[in-house]
Amino acid sequence: MPYAIRIHETGGPEKMRWEEVAIEAPGPGQVLVRNTAIGLNFIDTYHRSGMYPVTLPATLGMEGAGVVDSVGPKVTGLKAGDRVAYAQPLGAYGEFVLRPADRLVKIPAGIEDKTAAAMMLKGMTAQYLLRRTYKVKAGDTILVHAAAGGVGQILCQWGKHLGAAVIGTVGSEEKARLAKKAGCRHVIVTAREKFSERVKEITKGAGVPVVYDGVGKDTFMGSLDCLAPLGLMVSYGSASGAVPPFDILILSRKGSLYVTRPTLMTYTAKREDLLKSAAELFSVVKKGAVKITINQTYALRDAAQAHRDLESRKTTGSTVLLP
Repeated sequence: MPYAIRIHETGGPEKMRWEEVAIEAPGPGQVLVRNTAIGLNFIDTYHRSGMYPVTLPATLGMEGAGVVDSVGPKVTGLKAGDRVAYAQPLGAYGEFVLRPADRLVKIPAGIEDKTAAAMMLKGMTAQYLLRRTYKVKAGDTILVHAAAGGVGQILCQWGKHLGAAVIGTVGSEEKARLAKKAGCRHVIVTAREKFSERVKEITKGAGVPVVYDGVGKDTFMGSLDCLAPLGLMVSYGSASGAVPPFDILILSRKGSLYVTRPTLMTYTAKREDLLKSAAELFSVVKKGAVKITINQTYALRDAAQAHRDLESRKTTGSTVLLP
């Protein structure tokens, strides 16, 4: 039987087990995929810890790439041998995975499996954030937190490609160099600068129209101070912990601000939206406007160590698990 990383209770990385799992033949509308690469994301740690509840026992992981092994009844457009990638639903940390056919996209020629696995969830997250949640346009100045991270580096590159001036925050000088390389015009090292004050200096007091914040608790309130009147606070992650409750009147006092907590699941719920998002992502990667930087690889059986390194901020760019 194939192996997978599963949890039987929530908690730390030590709760993750490398164990044999039974994989059924694909049913109607399903596809059996042999994984060749699996992406690591912060949301995986939220599922493992219990911050985002899941039904237990659970196989972790949201994104990956592989080869179609077999297809079930009523599946059209896919056949054994096709290279495919996905970003949801849960269950990617396995040698083989059953996926709904309508959640798979074909990997175009010129994009390797590892690259596809590293960018599906992070890259399509960047796509909807930049192109739909707030449609970035040439001349905008935008703020991206955790600019050296997996989503952060994609946001910075893509934002620059769209003609925006990108301000990025990072936690160290080493990460500042990565953020600069990813296209940030200005980089703020939060260990030695208060980012809200620095953003106001950079924008000459005007603030920014949008903040992309995947950090959460540690940056949320300061981010509100970075926004221009009628600006949009996009809280799409909680790497430092969940955003605590706050008085909604703060938004009026700081300039009639908007706040949203979007998810990729909502933005790609329709098949046509999934295909459009993936196509736009593949396009900017193939033309070189966005480069997917895989700075760490681990054997899938060592996923617990990958989680430890991710949570302790030892990783940069994207991380891939190899079955």
